[in-house]
Amino acid sequence: MELFTRSELDEAAQIVQETVLPTPAYSWPLLARRTGADVVVKHENHTPTGSFKARGGLVFVEKLRRRGALPQGIVTATRGNHGQSIAMGAGRVGIPAAIVVPEGNSVGKNDAMAAFGGEVIVAGCDFDDSRAIALELAAERGYQFVPSFHSDLVAGVATYALELFTTHPDLDVVLVPIGMGSGICGLISVRDMLGRKTEIIGVVAEGAAAISKSFEAGRPVPTLTARTFADGVACREPQPEAFNIIKSGASDVLKISDREIAEAMRALYTDTHNLVEGAGAAPLAALLKHQSRFAGKKVGLIQTGANIDLHAFAEVLDGRTPAC
Repeated sequence: MELFTRSELDEAAQIVQETVLPTPAYSWPLLARRTGADVVVKHENHTPTGSFKARGGLVFVEKLRRRGALPQGIVTATRGNHGQSIAMGAGRVGIPAAIVVPEGNSVGKNDAMAAFGGEVIVAGCDFDDSRAIALELAAERGYQFVPSFHSDLVAGVATYALELFTTHPDLDVVLVPIGMGSGICGLISVRDMLGRKTEIIGVVAEGAAAISKSFEAGRPVPTLTARTFADGVACREPQPEAFNIIKSGASDVLKISDREIAEAMRALYTDTHNLVEGAGAAPLAALLKHQSRFAGKKVGLIQTGANIDLHAFAEVLDGRTPAC
């Protein structure tokens, strides 16, 4: 399934690079020593929003403008990183953005969305509840609803994959966290477009294992809960379009615990001096859990973001696992 063409990817890269410079992809010798693999970290924590999602919102809104289809406003649901990108994109074209987040959402992410000009609305018990509320709000206000998965969003976030596969064409495998699927689907799409042979493996939290269960079953399998402090992967309803791409293009989906995520966050801080949120540490957690599987290989890790509240990161540095 082709979500976008090469010309559309190149157009997305042009849009993204007006605001987001190419992020580094560094080999870290301490991580190599720790894992037994040649580790390359793609630092999507170095964007203006501290997350790979910055790319998608910019492209989605700019493509609306170029089509002459700008609505009077847009509304979306998020745990924070997607919402920042939508607020930033809306601000660039001068339309309002309403962002629905669940109760107990990251204070730091809420503040960041507001700082980018978003109207933050707290409603719903979790992301999927908030998404339903956002759809109702879009109808009430006459705003356009922005989903978490859309071809223009994926084309935007796929620009990080283009950067990675261009600078490191010899990667054996890439490990990437899965939330609603735009990141891994962008990787799969660009890998196939460039003709690379790199294995792509998704990573989810044990407490939010809808994609893992779906991958095993061969069909979307929703879960009743998504309990993990790694909010970027806390999703319980797989999107069919994204799942079909994952099913056909990923070789595996690995599950890791919140304790393993916290350990990986500490390792990334120690070995690379980078702050990383839970979802962004999930790929390293999977590598550490399955070291023998990846020994001696050149492994890309997508460090998807750095947006974690101070109190939670303090718990991690203190050797604890934050509550979800």
